[in-house]
Amino acid sequence: MPAAEELTTATQRMTAHEIFDAALENGRDEVRRSPRTLAFSGLAGGLTMGLTGLGVATVRALIGTSPSAQLISFLIYPVGFIAVIIGRQQLFTENTLYPVILVLDEHRYFGRTARLWGIVFAFNVLGAFVFALLAIRLGAVRPAIAQQLGAMGTEAVAGSAAHFFWSGVVGGWLIALVAWIVTASRWTIGQVAMVWLLTFVVGVGHFAHCIATSGEILSAVVAHASPAFEYARWLLPSTLGNIAGGVVIVSLLNYGQVRED
Repeated sequence: MPAAEELTTATQRMTAHEIFDAALENGRDEVRRSPRTLAFSGLAGGLTMGLTGLGVATVRALIGTSPSAQLISFLIYPVGFIAVIIGRQQLFTENTLYPVILVLDEHRYFGRTARLWGIVFAFNVLGAFVFALLAIRLGAVRPAIAQQLGAMGTEAVAGSAAHFFWSGVVGGWLIALVAWIVTASRWTIGQVAMVWLLTFVVGVGHFAHCIATSGEILSAVVAHASPAFEYARWLLPSTLGNIAGGVVIVSLLNYGQVRED
């Protein structure tokens, strides 16, 4: 194929059907992975997602917590998402897209999807806890940064279960949308840009994300700034909201736009 033709092909926008087919293939790859590889990847993903809160806390420790300083700090928030998604580590909220549309399309893989969700969620949370231990208990970060990290976690658990759920719906919608758009992007720089833009909205909007926010809240728990039951009270409705946002708003609607009756 001539170079000009290759460039034209590479720069053409993918159709919705092409994105859907690529997402299906991603789903097949995910449900076929062994429990061991899912566990290691999920652990790595949960640990790496701690970079979201760590980045924000570091900036706040340097420039303060005024409204303008908080806005600037959230410019760093997407770093954990970029590292996990571009690095192809397992993130629970991404899996509200790929395996779900596979189940919708082929009417099977129910058991494998449940296994995938259970393993990835458990090890994502474990990874977030390891991050909290590293940052707070083992003293890997400066006290000023640890204080900001704990304050973010304490702020995150302030609210009702209904608020956590609906905030989680928006967070789950945005992250599943990230997965869909990354699948549509042909170039890594485009993927990075879209991950940054959408996850910046998650951070600056304080929308609940069951893994990213876990790193912040568990840091507060380890620092004894917040009781463990507050984390449990937050985690269940936030996770259910993330699932609802990812499955209903992204997976079902994108499935509906490409599949005929």
